[in-house]
Amino acid sequence: MDRTARTRGGCLCGAVRYSAKGRPKGVGNCHCVQCRKATGAAFATFAQFAARDVRFGRTRPKYFRSSKWAERGFCRACGGTLSYRLVKDPGKIWLAVGSIDDPSKLRPRAHIFTKSMLPWVKLADHLPRFKEFPPT
Repeated sequence: MDRTARTRGGCLCGAVRYSAKGRPKGVGNCHCVQCRKATGAAFATFAQFAARDVRFGRTRPKYFRSSKWAERGFCRACGGTLSYRLVKDPGKIWLAVGSIDDPSKLRPRAHIFTKSMLPWVKLADHLPRFKEFPPT
């Protein structure tokens, strides 16, 4: 992994900024209902980083416990989606690709929670698809 790479991003209004060291371990599209509700989109794309490698600026995200297993970070001022993390795995954080300053080099590797995918979403890629979480 290239530890010198930096991923920078933030919310819509700019109040919350972050920097992540290294390249993401994975990038994926999530079709779960909670991701749709949190982002207002048909699905969400997140990039996984080690939590120790992500630094937030002076203003930190507010976290909302969206389920028994996850909490989601967002900006208190504009409501912009920033991240999610699994409660049982605090060593990882997934940053919302839409909040990254230059997401052009990030490529999703899979679709997850496709059992919840909206029927009108037609995927033209050949990425692996998982009805729930992929096997680890």
